[in-house]
Amino acid sequence: MKTLLVVIDGLGLRDEKQGNAFKQAETPNIDSLMEDYGYQELEASGPAVGLPEGYTGNSEVGHLHMGAGRVIPQRLTRINKAIEEGN
Repeated sequence: MKTLLVVIDGLGLRDEKQGNAFKQAETPNIDSLMEDYGYQELEASGPAVGLPEGYTGNSEVGHLHMGAGRVIPQRLTRINKAIEEGN
């Protein structure tokens, strides 16, 4: 089986069209790839990428987690944990 990893920085998938340039645009090539070969959505914020709940990730955080294959607590999360534990 061949696999292709395509990372499009800044692209998020959601159903709403309002304020969603990707959903409003005509993207026949991407649409075809997604329909014909499938895709996997990844969480890009909060605890899924080692950040506190409600915090949005960025390219660095996203790439780090794709490469590591696991959640790596980010600096803010580590600082908050140290404060909570009194360290």
